[in-house]
Amino acid sequence: MSAADLLSSPSAMLSGEEGQVPVVLGVTRSVTGRQWHWRAGAQASHTDRMGMAIAQQAGLPEIVGRMLALRGVAPEQVGTYLTPTLNDLMPNPSTLVDMDTAATRLAAAIGSGETVGLFGDYDVDGACSTALLATFLQDAGCTVLTHIPDRMTEGYGPNIPAIEAMQDAGASLIVCLDCGTAAVEVLEHASRRSDVIVLDHHQVQGPLPKIVATVNPNRPDCPSRLHGLCAAAVTFMTIIATRRTLREAGWFDTRPQPRLLDCLDLVALATVCDVMPLHGLNRAFVTQGLKVMTGRQRVGLAALLEVAGARDPFSAFTCGFAVGPRINAGGRIADSGLGLRLLLCTDPAEARVLAERLNSVNHNRQGVEAGILDRAMELAAAQRAQGHAVLVLSGRDWHPGVVGIVAGRIKEKFNRPVLVGAELEDGSVKGSARSVPGQDLGGAIIAARQAGLLSSGGGHAMAAGFGLPAGGIPALQAFLDHHLATAADLPDAVDLTIDAVVNVAAATVALAGDMNRLAPFGAGNDEPLIALPRVRVAHAQRIGREGNTLRLTLEGEGRGPRLKALVFRANESPLAAVLEDRDAPPLHLAGWLRAESWNGQTSATFFIRDVAIAQ
Repeated sequence: MSAADLLSSPSAMLSGEEGQVPVVLGVTRSVTGRQWHWRAGAQASHTDRMGMAIAQQAGLPEIVGRMLALRGVAPEQVGTYLTPTLNDLMPNPSTLVDMDTAATRLAAAIGSGETVGLFGDYDVDGACSTALLATFLQDAGCTVLTHIPDRMTEGYGPNIPAIEAMQDAGASLIVCLDCGTAAVEVLEHASRRSDVIVLDHHQVQGPLPKIVATVNPNRPDCPSRLHGLCAAAVTFMTIIATRRTLREAGWFDTRPQPRLLDCLDLVALATVCDVMPLHGLNRAFVTQGLKVMTGRQRVGLAALLEVAGARDPFSAFTCGFAVGPRINAGGRIADSGLGLRLLLCTDPAEARVLAERLNSVNHNRQGVEAGILDRAMELAAAQRAQGHAVLVLSGRDWHPGVVGIVAGRIKEKFNRPVLVGAELEDGSVKGSARSVPGQDLGGAIIAARQAGLLSSGGGHAMAAGFGLPAGGIPALQAFLDHHLATAADLPDAVDLTIDAVVNVAAATVALAGDMNRLAPFGAGNDEPLIALPRVRVAHAQRIGREGNTLRLTLEGEGRGPRLKALVFRANESPLAAVLEDRDAPPLHLAGWLRAESWNGQTSATFFIRDVAIAQ
């Protein structure tokens, strides 16, 4: 079946005056207030020609060729895009500044059988980074000590008591993972008793600590151009470089070399959960890592996948929505080291206990989050009505461990950069921030800290953490409103970018499989969003806990084959009322088409993102 059979012609679906952004199916304001427009280039004739050329050259379905062309993939790049491998995409680790120095010091630690202390961050990336290096060093004969800080009592980043405890236990080398770049005073203090290495990826806020090595692709002086790597990826490349150094020294002449590809499950998990862009090297990490994960070789991860009810084949969605939140939950509201212990666990019975505990903690986390969200939404709506470019919210009874999740939900609702903080007993505020594309919130947080408005702060363009003194919110919000002034002009809802218009009868398992050739999906590689025109709901049913999922049966105007569809968080979605209205006129639906397997049967399911009344 060709794309012409499946898709309505984009050129036939354009509307609006010349010079305006062309919209899909005439949708200028959907039920959620969004405009639907074509992905850039979708209506251009050269896109069709390029897509056809890609399809013919690579032997692909025409729709896959067209979607590759829409994503700017040239014919000569198709192979590495669809089948990314480390052999094709892995750069020389030495392109990272300080990498050779770090590898030499780690190799020396292995050669001498030193005790090494690992200090990791309390999120998924930190846990994965620490587990990677701990396993490598332990297998090589080192004694390894690990520490993940308590979010409530220790906060983010290295601290002197924790590092001194590892030094007192004999650590002659300290490695900070997914943290440490900004911890100048702490690490220079630590370096008086032991060597210190940082493996990180966070933005640099000022002078680097004077230690053995700081390997961070976001150092201003790093020429690697690997700015999109997470800390686990940096750690993996450091392990590769260390193995190379050991090999050159003859270490493996009488010893087996470690099989590093088996580590890629953790690199993939961290890359997805830290929302790194899924192109280039990261595509190879995630694609190959998901294959390792599907093999369930890591005992702790296999137990968590089972407890979470994840089914093969695993995807970036599995990492981001099934595994990641559960590992993060320990660091948010319970034992911050729980996730790391699970990833390092080799006993199936113990792993099952740890996995079930994390699952329970995650359930509790959801309850804590729900208790904050309603009030936070009210405050956000009021600030939005006042015209603030950046929403800054805080509450006395809000748990610091979940404010980042709440900030993400508010960002999705209002399409504004958001800071959400928990007010502590002394009136100070500790929180997390989330941003929208085009607004460098991490840079703004760093600028506010340098201006003396924050006691702590830093992060990425899209996510950051912060701390500020009592009474400091008004001044901070005024600063951020000025620094990110263009955010005030953003629409209340993000417009949807549509890849194709597909009739219900053509929304098949085969089509879902064809589009899945572009996976893994995530940041930098959106899952194809398609529109179904003039659909009627033949059946609607509430399912799941508290009826919060809406299951639908869809049919096109000409009847014919029907299609299963789902809406999540239906209780809080304006889509549900329209979809459950038996007297509703024909609807245009936007969403994702996926093939799902259950009990040996595979069927197509449409996951609804938005709804518009058909004109």
